[in-house]
Amino acid sequence: MSDDDPTVDDRLDALHEHLAATAERPVARAASAHLGEAEAVARDLADRPADPDTVRERVGHVVRLLREAGDTEDEAADEHVAAALELAEDLLAELADRDDRST
Repeated sequence: MSDDDPTVDDRLDALHEHLAATAERPVARAASAHLGEAEAVARDLADRPADPDTVRERVGHVVRLLREAGDTEDEAADEHVAAALELAEDLLAELADRDDRST
């Protein structure tokens, strides 16, 4: 990773920001509960330091929630969800890659 690459903490902050932005949107009720829970998990990760195993577990939970959220019925919210999902999946892949190199 180069010095210009965002840190894990930076990406956790960005993940939370995307999900917090969905709370400001008029999303479908069915999606709202999933997005709210994902945002709460992301906020916790952004606010409190956690070991890599905990980060991986919680980011995995965010990915599952976002995949289960379904249609938000709001284009701006959909864009934030897509960006958050991409961030979370990339972070999971990076953490798994680090684990593979350390074993």
